[in-house]
Amino acid sequence: MTGRLGRVLVVDDDDDIRETLADRIEAEGYEVDSAVDGLQALERLPIFDPDLVLLDLQMPRLDGLQTLARIRAEELDVAVVVISAYGTLEKVVEAMKAGADDFIPKPFDADHLRVVVGRTVERQRLRRENTMLKEEAHLDLDAPVVGNSAAVREMIDIGQRAAESTASILLLGESGTGKEVLAKAIHAWSPRAAMPFVGVNCTALQGQLLASELFGHEKGAFTGADKLKRGRFEIARGGTLLLDEIGATQPDFQVKLLRVLQEGVFERVGGERSLEADVRIIAATNRDLEQAITDGDFLGDLYYRLNVVAIHVPPLRERRDDIPELARFFIARHAHQVKREVGGFSAAAVDALVTHDWPGNIRELENAVQRAVVLGRGEQIEVDDLPHHVRGGDMGGGTKLDTAEGYHAAVKTFQRRLLQQALADSDGNQALAAEELGLQRTYLSRLLKNLGLR
Repeated sequence: MTGRLGRVLVVDDDDDIRETLADRIEAEGYEVDSAVDGLQALERLPIFDPDLVLLDLQMPRLDGLQTLARIRAEELDVAVVVISAYGTLEKVVEAMKAGADDFIPKPFDADHLRVVVGRTVERQRLRRENTMLKEEAHLDLDAPVVGNSAAVREMIDIGQRAAESTASILLLGESGTGKEVLAKAIHAWSPRAAMPFVGVNCTALQGQLLASELFGHEKGAFTGADKLKRGRFEIARGGTLLLDEIGATQPDFQVKLLRVLQEGVFERVGGERSLEADVRIIAATNRDLEQAITDGDFLGDLYYRLNVVAIHVPPLRERRDDIPELARFFIARHAHQVKREVGGFSAAAVDALVTHDWPGNIRELENAVQRAVVLGRGEQIEVDDLPHHVRGGDMGGGTKLDTAEGYHAAVKTFQRRLLQQALADSDGNQALAAEELGLQRTYLSRLLKNLGLR
């Protein structure tokens, strides 16, 4: 349990007070480090990276006010509670104006200490989590898993049972099927639900940038690292970390991640101190990882570490019964956003939605419904309100392309559907898909990347 609640750095030049504070806070379940004065505290901060500093105001060499000023000047992301004896109210007021979060008088009361530490650490955790959620605005933690088809019921059943454990989970499915929504649902079903859910899209970052994003970095670790940065593993401490599109990572990063999963610790880029990786890992991918292992693009050992519980997230064409319910859900979401009353779909519109193959899956469905809500004129959505390619027609086993897109956009749309169909026919095996299309395997891989399909 120690360290699960957060980290606290106790700074006081009085040995008895420092040790008493450290013992009591550690007994509450926090990880504790200590420093005898402000200078030592500033040395310990980038190494220990606490959530909270308990800072005595009266100290030699560098007093509490000077230490606080340095902490705030360097924009260190840490809460500070000052400790002061009765009779020094002016200094307490000065410290609060300088950026202290709270204060504890000496001699301190044990119950008051527990309340202030708990409240401040929780507030700091929420600040960090809110910052992350602003950066990851697309992570809608309230999005439900919609659908009642047999495939979805099976998916939910496995997810709920897996949520009770700490086992790593691997979500497998095509792009746009809702793997991220399922990951957030598993977090909500788990005992970690009160702790942070943090996601990172591995496609967007590679090499040192991805390592820095996940593990953090020390000040001066590389050019541009002008201050310590906490990584997603630290921000998600006690909660869930989603590694989206794990199949897009490079082998050198996979080796680092494998070590974290094996040993349960990691180091920030440029750092030497090992930090506990107290997170539940959920990985997601639209790639065939077994084929990637054969191709030498993915580590087999990492695959088996991530694939303790595998959950198949079905494409819409395998759960057509859910399409009307999903469409109604998206009507409610987008009609509310544009402040428009929409009563539902006409029978013809429902039929068009259900019969379309949805190569882009739920993401494409939401886009189509949003467009209809914005552009429709009546009280319900008619078939003519839907994108042209959803309404019907045929182009060799698919739906008719929308010429209003323009030539270049239409070509990309056709390429995307053709490749998605080839991958579906080959069960995600890129080598077989390339052979079917008469393409080189490497060229197909580049096309998939350029079209956002991997």
